[in-house]
Amino acid sequence: MAASELEGLRTVTIRSADAPLQATFVPDAGMVCCSLRHDGAELLAPRGGVRAYAERGSTMGIPLLYPWANRLAGFSYRAGEETVELPRDSPLLKLDEHGLPIHGVIPSALSWELCDDAAAESHELRARMRWQRRELLAIFPFAHTVELRARLDRATLTIDVEVDPLDDRAVPVSFGFHPYLSPTEGERDRWEVELPVRERLLLDARMIPTGAREPLLARRFALAQTSSDDAFAGLLEPPVFTLAAAKQRIELELLRGYSYAQLYAPAGERFV
Repeated sequence: MAASELEGLRTVTIRSADAPLQATFVPDAGMVCCSLRHDGAELLAPRGGVRAYAERGSTMGIPLLYPWANRLAGFSYRAGEETVELPRDSPLLKLDEHGLPIHGVIPSALSWELCDDAAAESHELRARMRWQRRELLAIFPFAHTVELRARLDRATLTIDVEVDPLDDRAVPVSFGFHPYLSPTEGERDRWEVELPVRERLLLDARMIPTGAREPLLARRFALAQTSSDDAFAGLLEPPVFTLAAAKQRIELELLRGYSYAQLYAPAGERFV
């Protein structure tokens, strides 16, 4: 596990022992995976960079959105038996274009620590974060720890997240990942996407689900000139999403615990 810096932030890199795959994570930016290289080719979109993500929540790479992914419908929500009123002026929250809280807490507010110092050529890492500071509990009132484990095996990166309560209350979770996959080959118009889902969630003008659904008829399609920001349910088994670009093929599999997915592919951008 090699340590270095990027934009003044400490990074750690793991490498596959039996394939030319390496992944780089940034503890002070929410443990975002900022780089995933295969044979030297970068497969993730850097967008605004790791410091913009750490300080403003401007997503890039493979970020862990915590403690919720996507948007809340307002500044109050119900989780378990708790009704939470969010502080509207909290510097820990990022707001979307409609003024709604999106993607949880600003990453720089989360203190991640590496669990061990592995050898420079390690193919895995573990990091832990404690959710118990007062300002964090004001946003999500469940004291707990989060452990993230990343492992490289041949040409596969596997990321696991485990949540453990610090008291006798269960922790309701709705976090998620937001990988910005960016093939190096082919024109975006010819990239092909395959979605292992049965249903599309209908959204209102603020991008909040209305509760209605419609069947998804075309699960495999070329991006062409389309722009997507769509939510899905009814995941197939196994839920393997694919992105094919010329001779490159990237697969994303949701291993367990995920019931919903989102496809974000704005026209004119080289990422999905």
